[in-house]
Amino acid sequence: MNKSYYIRNAIVVNEGMVFSGGVYIDEGLIKMVFISGEQPEVPNGAEVIDANGLHLIPGVIDDQVHFREPGLTHKADLYTESKAAVAGGITSFMEMPNTIPQTLTQELLEEKYKLGAAKSLANYSFYMGASNDNIEEIIKTDPSKVCGIKVFMGASTGNMLVDDPQALEQIFEKAPTLVAVHCEDESIIQGNIRIMKEKFGEDIPIKYHPMIRSEEACFQSSSYAVELAEKHDTRLHILHLSTACELRLFNNAIPLEKKRITAEVCVHHLWFHDADYERLGNFIKWNPAIKSMEDRDELLQGLLADKIDIVATDHAPHTLEEKENTYFKAPSGGPLVQHALPAMLELYHKGMISIEKVVEKMCHAPAICFRVKERGFIREGYAADLALIDLNYPWSVKKDNILYKCGWSPFDGQEFRSMITHTFVNGHLAYHKGEFDESLKGERLLFDRKP
Repeated sequence: MNKSYYIRNAIVVNEGMVFSGGVYIDEGLIKMVFISGEQPEVPNGAEVIDANGLHLIPGVIDDQVHFREPGLTHKADLYTESKAAVAGGITSFMEMPNTIPQTLTQELLEEKYKLGAAKSLANYSFYMGASNDNIEEIIKTDPSKVCGIKVFMGASTGNMLVDDPQALEQIFEKAPTLVAVHCEDESIIQGNIRIMKEKFGEDIPIKYHPMIRSEEACFQSSSYAVELAEKHDTRLHILHLSTACELRLFNNAIPLEKKRITAEVCVHHLWFHDADYERLGNFIKWNPAIKSMEDRDELLQGLLADKIDIVATDHAPHTLEEKENTYFKAPSGGPLVQHALPAMLELYHKGMISIEKVVEKMCHAPAICFRVKERGFIREGYAADLALIDLNYPWSVKKDNILYKCGWSPFDGQEFRSMITHTFVNGHLAYHKGEFDESLKGERLLFDRKP
Protein backbone atom coordinates (compact mmCIF):
# COMPACT_ATOMS: atom_id res chain seq x y z
CA MET A 1 0.00 0.00 0.00
CA ASN A 2 1.26 3.48 -0.92
CA LYS A 3 1.92 5.89 1.94
CA SER A 4 0.90 9.55 1.83
CA TYR A 5 3.63 12.19 1.62
CA TYR A 6 3.62 15.93 2.12
CA ILE A 7 6.68 17.49 0.48
CA ARG A 8 7.26 21.13 1.44
CA ASN A 9 9.92 23.84 1.06
CA ALA A 10 11.03 22.44 -2.30
CA ILE A 11 12.10 24.44 -5.34
CA VAL A 12 9.63 23.08 -7.88
CA VAL A 13 10.69 22.99 -11.55
CA ASN A 14 7.72 22.31 -13.80
CA GLU A 15 6.30 23.50 -17.14
CA GLY A 16 8.82 26.30 -17.55
CA MET A 17 8.38 27.67 -14.03
CA VAL A 18 10.56 27.57 -10.92
CA PHE A 19 8.86 28.30 -7.60
CA SER A 20 9.08 27.52 -3.91
CA GLY A 21 6.39 25.05 -2.87
CA GLY A 22 5.54 21.40 -2.67
CA VAL A 23 3.06 18.61 -3.26
CA TYR A 24 0.76 16.29 -1.38
CA ILE A 25 0.89 12.66 -2.55
CA ASP A 26 -1.80 10.11 -1.76
CA GLU A 27 -2.96 6.85 -3.37
CA GLY A 28 -0.05 7.05 -5.81
CA LEU A 29 -1.21 10.39 -7.23
CA ILE A 30 -0.34 14.06 -6.90
CA LYS A 31 -3.37 15.29 -4.97
CA MET A 32 -2.24 18.87 -4.47
CA VAL A 33 0.43 21.26 -5.77
CA PHE A 34 1.04 24.37 -3.68
CA ILE A 35 3.37 27.35 -3.41
CA SER A 36 5.12 28.33 -0.19
CA GLY A 37 3.09 30.81 1.80
CA GLU A 38 -0.13 29.16 0.67
CA GLN A 39 0.60 25.63 1.78
CA PRO A 40 -2.28 23.81 3.43
CA GLU A 41 -2.21 21.98 6.72
CA VAL A 42 -0.58 18.56 6.68
CA PRO A 43 -3.28 15.96 5.91
CA ASN A 44 -3.80 13.32 8.57
CA GLY A 45 -1.43 10.40 8.25
CA ALA A 46 0.89 12.03 5.71
CA GLU A 47 4.64 11.74 6.20
CA VAL A 48 6.22 15.18 5.99
CA ILE A 49 9.36 15.59 3.88
CA ASP A 50 10.96 18.97 4.42
CA ALA A 51 12.85 19.40 1.15
CA ASN A 52 14.70 22.40 2.58
CA GLY A 53 15.65 23.87 -0.80
CA LEU A 54 15.99 20.64 -2.78
CA HIS A 55 14.69 20.84 -6.35
CA LEU A 56 11.53 18.85 -7.09
CA ILE A 57 11.03 17.71 -10.68
CA PRO A 58 8.82 15.19 -12.50
CA GLY A 59 10.42 11.78 -12.87
CA VAL A 60 12.49 11.41 -16.04
CA ILE A 61 10.93 9.36 -18.87
CA ASP A 62 13.65 7.59 -20.89
CA ASP A 63 12.30 6.61 -24.30
CA GLN A 64 15.25 4.43 -25.34
CA VAL A 65 16.90 1.73 -23.24
CA HIS A 66 18.22 -1.79 -23.73
CA PHE A 67 17.81 -3.71 -20.48
CA ARG A 68 18.85 -7.02 -22.14
CA GLU A 69 16.10 -9.27 -20.84
CA PRO A 70 15.30 -11.90 -22.02
CA GLY A 71 18.33 -13.70 -23.40
CA LEU A 72 21.24 -11.38 -22.63
CA THR A 73 21.04 -11.20 -18.87
CA HIS A 74 24.78 -11.69 -18.36
CA LYS A 75 25.00 -8.00 -19.37
CA ALA A 76 21.94 -6.57 -17.60
CA ASP A 77 18.36 -7.36 -16.64
CA LEU A 78 15.12 -5.57 -15.91
CA TYR A 79 15.65 -5.58 -12.15
CA THR A 80 19.25 -4.31 -12.04
CA GLU A 81 18.88 -1.65 -14.71
CA SER A 82 15.51 -0.34 -13.49
CA LYS A 83 17.10 -0.04 -10.05
CA ALA A 84 19.97 2.01 -11.52
CA ALA A 85 17.42 4.10 -13.42
CA VAL A 86 15.44 4.88 -10.26
CA ALA A 87 18.64 5.92 -8.47
CA GLY A 88 19.19 8.33 -11.37
CA GLY A 89 15.75 9.93 -11.13
CA ILE A 90 14.32 7.97 -14.08
CA THR A 91 10.83 6.75 -13.18
CA SER A 92 9.71 5.37 -16.57
CA PHE A 93 11.50 3.70 -19.48
CA MET A 94 10.74 2.35 -22.95
CA GLU A 95 12.77 -0.74 -23.80
CA MET A 96 14.00 -1.99 -27.16
CA PRO A 97 13.14 -5.25 -28.98
CA ASN A 98 16.62 -6.57 -29.85
CA THR A 99 16.67 -9.13 -27.06
CA ILE A 100 16.82 -12.94 -27.46
CA PRO A 101 14.35 -13.83 -28.80
CA GLN A 102 13.75 -10.63 -30.74
CA THR A 103 10.39 -9.05 -29.93
CA LEU A 104 8.79 -9.60 -33.34
CA THR A 105 5.42 -11.09 -32.36
CA GLN A 106 2.62 -9.90 -30.10
CA GLU A 107 3.05 -13.02 -27.98
CA LEU A 108 6.74 -12.30 -27.35
CA LEU A 109 5.92 -8.65 -26.64
CA GLU A 110 3.43 -9.61 -23.93
CA GLU A 111 5.98 -11.97 -22.40
CA LYS A 112 8.26 -8.96 -21.88
CA TYR A 113 5.43 -7.06 -20.20
CA LYS A 114 5.03 -9.94 -17.77
CA LEU A 115 8.75 -9.74 -16.98
CA GLY A 116 8.45 -6.00 -16.44
CA ALA A 117 5.54 -6.43 -14.04
CA ALA A 118 7.48 -8.99 -12.01
CA LYS A 119 10.87 -7.28 -11.90
CA SER A 120 10.93 -3.57 -12.73
CA LEU A 121 11.21 -0.95 -10.00
CA ALA A 122 10.35 1.76 -12.57
CA ASN A 123 7.36 2.12 -14.89
CA TYR A 124 7.88 0.40 -18.21
CA SER A 125 6.87 0.01 -21.82
CA PHE A 126 8.32 -2.20 -24.54
CA TYR A 127 8.62 -1.51 -28.25
CA MET A 128 7.25 -3.90 -30.84
CA GLY A 129 10.12 -4.83 -33.15
CA ALA A 130 10.06 -4.63 -36.94
CA SER A 131 11.66 -6.98 -39.45
CA ASN A 132 11.50 -7.41 -43.20
CA ASP A 133 8.57 -9.80 -42.88
CA ASN A 134 6.45 -9.22 -39.76
CA ILE A 135 4.03 -6.51 -40.92
CA GLU A 136 1.03 -8.65 -39.89
CA GLU A 137 2.29 -8.68 -36.30
CA ILE A 138 3.08 -4.95 -36.37
CA ILE A 139 -0.45 -3.95 -37.35
CA LYS A 140 -1.88 -5.84 -34.36
CA THR A 141 -0.06 -3.49 -31.94
CA ASP A 142 -2.36 -1.67 -29.52
CA PRO A 143 -1.30 2.02 -29.54
CA SER A 144 -2.90 2.64 -26.14
CA LYS A 145 -0.70 0.00 -24.47
CA VAL A 146 2.59 -0.03 -26.45
CA CYS A 147 5.03 2.87 -26.79
CA GLY A 148 5.86 2.33 -30.46
CA ILE A 149 7.29 0.27 -33.31
CA LYS A 150 11.09 0.09 -33.45
CA VAL A 151 12.79 -0.06 -36.86
CA PHE A 152 16.53 -0.53 -37.28
CA MET A 153 17.26 1.28 -40.56
CA GLY A 154 20.89 0.33 -40.03
CA ALA A 155 22.37 -2.78 -38.42
CA SER A 156 22.77 -2.59 -34.67
CA THR A 157 23.17 -4.97 -31.76
CA GLY A 158 20.88 -7.92 -32.41
CA ASN A 159 20.94 -7.94 -36.24
CA MET A 160 17.42 -6.59 -36.79
CA LEU A 161 18.21 -4.60 -39.92
CA VAL A 162 15.15 -3.73 -42.01
CA ASP A 163 16.63 -3.15 -45.46
CA ASP A 164 13.84 -4.20 -47.83
CA PRO A 165 12.38 -1.00 -49.36
CA GLN A 166 8.99 -2.66 -49.82
CA ALA A 167 8.93 -3.73 -46.16
CA LEU A 168 9.80 -0.19 -45.06
CA GLU A 169 7.03 1.24 -47.22
CA GLN A 170 4.53 -1.13 -45.59
CA ILE A 171 5.72 -0.34 -42.07
CA PHE A 172 5.53 3.42 -42.61
CA GLU A 173 2.14 3.12 -44.28
CA LYS A 174 0.44 0.67 -41.92
CA ALA A 175 2.03 1.09 -38.48
CA PRO A 176 -0.82 1.81 -36.05
CA THR A 177 1.32 3.97 -33.78
CA LEU A 178 4.58 5.89 -33.51
CA VAL A 179 7.52 4.50 -35.50
CA ALA A 180 10.92 4.99 -33.81
CA VAL A 181 13.94 4.51 -36.05
CA HIS A 182 17.67 3.93 -35.75
CA CYS A 183 19.05 5.63 -38.86
CA GLU A 184 22.37 4.61 -40.42
CA ASP A 185 22.80 3.54 -44.04
CA GLU A 186 24.28 0.05 -44.04
CA SER A 187 25.68 0.16 -47.59
CA ILE A 188 27.71 3.29 -46.76
CA ILE A 189 28.96 1.72 -43.53
CA GLN A 190 30.05 -1.47 -45.32
CA GLY A 191 31.88 0.58 -47.93
CA ASN A 192 33.73 2.47 -45.21
CA ILE A 193 34.61 -0.81 -43.46
CA ARG A 194 36.17 -2.18 -46.66
CA ILE A 195 38.35 0.92 -46.98
CA MET A 196 39.48 0.73 -43.36
CA LYS A 197 40.16 -3.01 -43.51
CA GLU A 198 42.44 -2.48 -46.51
CA LYS A 199 44.41 -0.02 -44.42
CA PHE A 200 44.38 -1.60 -40.94
CA GLY A 201 43.16 -5.18 -41.25
CA GLU A 202 40.86 -6.50 -38.52
CA ASP A 203 42.17 -4.33 -35.68
CA ILE A 204 40.98 -0.88 -36.72
CA PRO A 205 41.81 1.89 -34.22
CA ILE A 206 38.67 2.99 -32.40
CA LYS A 207 39.20 6.64 -33.40
CA TYR A 208 38.02 5.68 -36.90
CA HIS A 209 34.61 4.55 -35.63
CA PRO A 210 32.96 7.89 -36.54
CA MET A 211 34.45 7.67 -40.00
CA ILE A 212 33.06 4.17 -40.52
CA ARG A 213 29.64 5.01 -39.10
CA SER A 214 29.88 8.35 -40.79
CA GLU A 215 27.93 11.57 -41.04
CA GLU A 216 26.94 10.55 -44.57
CA ALA A 217 25.57 7.21 -43.35
CA CYS A 218 23.45 8.95 -40.73
CA PHE A 219 22.11 11.72 -42.95
CA GLN A 220 21.31 9.42 -45.86
CA SER A 221 19.23 7.13 -43.64
CA SER A 222 17.54 9.91 -41.64
CA SER A 223 16.60 11.69 -44.87
CA TYR A 224 15.06 8.48 -46.20
CA ALA A 225 13.05 8.00 -43.01
CA VAL A 226 11.72 11.57 -43.19
CA GLU A 227 10.85 11.08 -46.86
CA LEU A 228 8.89 7.91 -46.06
CA ALA A 229 7.12 9.57 -43.13
CA GLU A 230 6.08 12.56 -45.20
CA LYS A 231 4.82 10.28 -47.96
CA HIS A 232 2.67 8.17 -45.61
CA ASP A 233 1.95 10.76 -42.88
CA THR A 234 3.68 8.44 -40.39
CA ARG A 235 4.19 9.50 -36.80
CA LEU A 236 8.00 9.26 -36.92
CA HIS A 237 10.52 9.61 -34.11
CA ILE A 238 14.21 9.53 -35.06
CA LEU A 239 16.38 8.23 -32.26
CA HIS A 240 19.86 9.34 -31.12
CA LEU A 241 20.88 12.04 -33.61
CA SER A 242 24.66 12.29 -33.77
CA THR A 243 25.42 14.85 -36.51
CA ALA A 244 24.87 18.56 -37.01
CA CYS A 245 23.81 18.08 -40.62
CA GLU A 246 20.74 16.06 -39.58
CA LEU A 247 19.31 19.11 -37.80
CA ARG A 248 18.16 20.53 -41.13
CA LEU A 249 15.59 17.73 -41.35
CA PHE A 250 13.61 18.98 -38.36
CA ASN A 251 11.22 21.85 -37.74
CA ASN A 252 11.04 24.06 -34.66
CA ALA A 253 8.17 26.22 -35.92
CA ILE A 254 5.52 23.68 -34.88
CA PRO A 255 4.53 22.97 -31.24
CA LEU A 256 5.60 19.50 -30.12
CA GLU A 257 1.98 18.46 -29.64
CA LYS A 258 1.40 18.91 -33.38
CA LYS A 259 4.65 17.52 -34.77
CA ARG A 260 4.43 14.39 -36.92
CA ILE A 261 8.23 14.05 -37.11
CA THR A 262 10.30 14.35 -33.93
CA ALA A 263 13.89 13.70 -32.91
CA GLU A 264 16.00 12.97 -29.87
CA VAL A 265 19.60 13.27 -28.81
CA CYS A 266 21.30 11.07 -26.23
CA VAL A 267 23.37 12.22 -23.29
CA HIS A 268 26.61 10.75 -24.66
CA HIS A 269 26.29 12.71 -27.90
CA LEU A 270 25.94 15.91 -25.85
CA TRP A 271 28.89 15.10 -23.57
CA PHE A 272 31.66 13.28 -25.45
CA HIS A 273 33.38 14.00 -28.77
CA ASP A 274 35.89 12.25 -31.01
CA ALA A 275 38.98 13.34 -29.05
CA ASP A 276 37.66 11.24 -26.14
CA TYR A 277 38.26 7.97 -28.03
CA GLU A 278 41.96 8.23 -27.15
CA ARG A 279 41.13 8.22 -23.43
CA LEU A 280 38.06 5.97 -23.32
CA GLY A 281 38.36 3.74 -26.39
CA ASN A 282 35.58 1.17 -26.81
CA PHE A 283 33.87 2.40 -23.65
CA ILE A 284 32.38 5.21 -25.74
CA LYS A 285 31.79 3.06 -28.80
CA TRP A 286 28.12 3.61 -29.66
CA ASN A 287 26.00 3.31 -32.78
CA PRO A 288 25.58 5.95 -34.11
CA ALA A 289 29.13 6.96 -33.31
CA ILE A 290 30.16 9.89 -31.16
CA LYS A 291 31.46 12.39 -33.68
CA SER A 292 33.23 15.77 -33.65
CA MET A 293 33.21 18.51 -31.04
CA GLU A 294 31.37 20.66 -33.60
CA ASP A 295 28.67 18.00 -33.95
CA ARG A 296 28.33 17.78 -30.17
CA ASP A 297 28.00 21.54 -29.78
CA GLU A 298 25.55 21.92 -32.66
CA LEU A 299 23.38 19.14 -31.26
CA LEU A 300 23.09 21.06 -28.01
CA GLN A 301 22.14 24.20 -29.92
CA GLY A 302 19.55 22.18 -31.86
CA LEU A 303 18.13 20.97 -28.55
CA LEU A 304 17.93 24.50 -27.16
CA ALA A 305 16.26 25.69 -30.38
CA ASP A 306 13.66 22.88 -30.19
CA LYS A 307 14.71 21.21 -33.42
CA ILE A 308 15.51 18.25 -31.16
CA ASP A 309 12.66 17.34 -28.85
CA ILE A 310 13.91 14.78 -26.31
CA VAL A 311 17.03 13.82 -24.36
CA ALA A 312 17.35 10.04 -23.80
CA THR A 313 20.08 7.56 -22.87
CA ASP A 314 20.17 4.61 -25.30
CA HIS A 315 21.35 2.74 -22.19
CA ALA A 316 22.94 -0.42 -23.65
CA PRO A 317 25.26 -2.31 -21.28
CA HIS A 318 27.94 -4.80 -22.24
CA THR A 319 30.39 -6.61 -20.00
CA LEU A 320 33.89 -5.29 -19.41
CA GLU A 321 35.29 -8.37 -21.12
CA GLU A 322 33.21 -7.67 -24.23
CA LYS A 323 34.22 -4.00 -24.32
CA GLU A 324 37.92 -4.80 -23.98
CA ASN A 325 37.93 -6.66 -27.30
CA THR A 326 39.34 -5.43 -30.61
CA TYR A 327 37.30 -3.06 -32.77
CA PHE A 328 35.04 -5.53 -34.59
CA LYS A 329 34.56 -7.82 -31.59
CA ALA A 330 33.75 -5.05 -29.10
CA PRO A 331 29.99 -4.37 -29.19
CA SER A 332 28.58 -0.86 -29.36
CA GLY A 333 26.69 0.67 -26.47
CA GLY A 334 27.16 1.63 -22.85
CA PRO A 335 25.28 2.07 -19.57
CA LEU A 336 23.83 5.51 -18.78
CA VAL A 337 20.53 5.53 -16.84
CA GLN A 338 22.07 6.15 -13.40
CA HIS A 339 24.13 9.10 -14.60
CA ALA A 340 22.09 10.75 -17.36
CA LEU A 341 20.27 13.30 -15.21
CA PRO A 342 23.39 14.24 -13.18
CA ALA A 343 25.26 14.72 -16.50
CA MET A 344 22.56 17.00 -17.89
CA LEU A 345 22.51 18.94 -14.62
CA GLU A 346 26.26 19.33 -14.96
CA LEU A 347 25.63 21.11 -18.27
CA TYR A 348 23.22 23.32 -16.32
CA HIS A 349 25.94 24.12 -13.79
CA LYS A 350 28.22 25.07 -16.67
CA GLY A 351 25.62 27.54 -17.94
CA MET A 352 24.98 25.56 -21.13
CA ILE A 353 21.29 24.79 -20.53
CA SER A 354 18.66 25.96 -18.06
CA ILE A 355 17.22 23.61 -15.47
CA GLU A 356 13.76 24.32 -16.92
CA LYS A 357 14.99 23.08 -20.31
CA VAL A 358 16.49 19.92 -18.78
CA VAL A 359 13.10 19.12 -17.24
CA GLU A 360 11.29 19.97 -20.48
CA LYS A 361 13.45 17.66 -22.61
CA MET A 362 13.77 14.74 -20.18
CA CYS A 363 10.34 14.75 -18.47
CA HIS A 364 7.68 16.77 -20.31
CA ALA A 365 8.67 16.19 -23.94
CA PRO A 366 8.77 12.37 -23.80
CA ALA A 367 5.30 12.42 -22.24
CA ILE A 368 3.99 14.72 -24.99
CA CYS A 369 5.82 13.00 -27.84
CA PHE A 370 4.59 9.52 -26.91
CA ARG A 371 1.27 10.72 -25.42
CA VAL A 372 2.06 9.02 -22.13
CA LYS A 373 -1.07 9.01 -20.01
CA GLU A 374 -0.97 11.33 -16.98
CA ARG A 375 2.77 11.32 -16.34
CA GLY A 376 5.71 13.62 -17.01
CA PHE A 377 4.35 16.71 -15.24
CA ILE A 378 3.74 17.89 -11.68
CA ARG A 379 -0.04 18.21 -12.01
CA GLU A 380 -2.90 17.36 -9.71
CA GLY A 381 -4.35 13.97 -10.64
CA TYR A 382 -1.15 12.80 -12.35
CA ALA A 383 0.92 9.82 -11.18
CA ALA A 384 3.32 10.86 -8.44
CA ASP A 385 6.51 10.11 -10.40
CA LEU A 386 8.92 12.61 -8.86
CA ALA A 387 12.56 13.23 -8.02
CA LEU A 388 14.15 15.45 -5.42
CA ILE A 389 17.61 16.75 -6.30
CA ASP A 390 20.35 18.43 -4.30
CA LEU A 391 22.10 20.69 -6.80
CA ASN A 392 24.99 21.27 -4.38
CA TYR A 393 26.09 17.77 -3.37
CA PRO A 394 29.37 16.93 -5.16
CA TRP A 395 30.09 13.25 -5.66
CA SER A 396 32.21 11.12 -7.96
CA VAL A 397 31.31 8.07 -10.02
CA LYS A 398 33.23 5.10 -8.62
CA LYS A 399 33.07 1.35 -9.00
CA ASP A 400 31.49 0.94 -5.57
CA ASN A 401 28.56 3.25 -6.35
CA ILE A 402 27.81 2.03 -9.89
CA LEU A 403 24.57 0.04 -9.90
CA TYR A 404 24.63 -1.36 -13.45
CA LYS A 405 24.99 -5.13 -13.64
CA CYS A 406 27.95 -4.68 -16.00
CA GLY A 407 29.79 -2.82 -13.20
CA TRP A 408 31.29 0.04 -15.21
CA SER A 409 30.39 3.48 -16.53
CA PRO A 410 31.86 5.76 -19.22
CA PHE A 411 31.63 8.42 -16.49
CA ASP A 412 33.96 6.53 -14.13
CA GLY A 413 35.91 9.12 -12.12
CA GLN A 414 33.65 12.00 -13.18
CA GLU A 415 32.62 14.39 -10.41
CA PHE A 416 29.02 15.61 -10.58
CA ARG A 417 27.69 18.53 -8.57
CA SER A 418 24.09 17.26 -8.33
CA MET A 419 22.73 14.28 -6.41
CA ILE A 420 19.31 12.65 -6.71
CA THR A 421 18.19 12.21 -3.10
CA HIS A 422 14.63 10.84 -3.47
CA THR A 423 12.77 9.11 -6.29
CA PHE A 424 9.03 8.44 -6.11
CA VAL A 425 7.45 5.93 -8.50
CA ASN A 426 3.64 6.06 -8.47
CA GLY A 427 3.80 7.78 -5.08
CA HIS A 428 6.06 5.08 -3.65
CA LEU A 429 9.38 6.29 -2.23
CA ALA A 430 11.45 3.78 -4.15
CA TYR A 431 14.84 5.42 -3.52
CA HIS A 432 16.15 7.63 -0.73
CA LYS A 433 19.81 8.56 -0.30
CA GLY A 434 21.24 5.25 -1.44
CA GLU A 435 18.53 3.03 0.05
CA PHE A 436 15.82 1.26 -1.95
CA ASP A 437 12.32 0.19 -0.98
CA GLU A 438 11.52 -2.63 -3.41
CA SER A 439 8.17 -3.56 -1.86
CA LEU A 440 6.27 -2.12 -4.85
CA LYS A 441 7.06 -2.54 -8.55
CA GLY A 442 6.52 -0.07 -11.39
CA GLU A 443 3.46 0.00 -13.64
CA ARG A 444 2.87 -0.51 -17.34
CA LEU A 445 2.74 2.82 -19.16
CA LEU A 446 -0.48 3.67 -20.93
CA PHE A 447 -0.91 6.10 -23.80
CA ASP A 448 -3.63 8.56 -24.79
CA ARG A 449 -4.00 7.24 -28.32
CA LYS A 450 -6.89 5.53 -29.99
CA PRO A 451 -6.50 1.71 -30.29
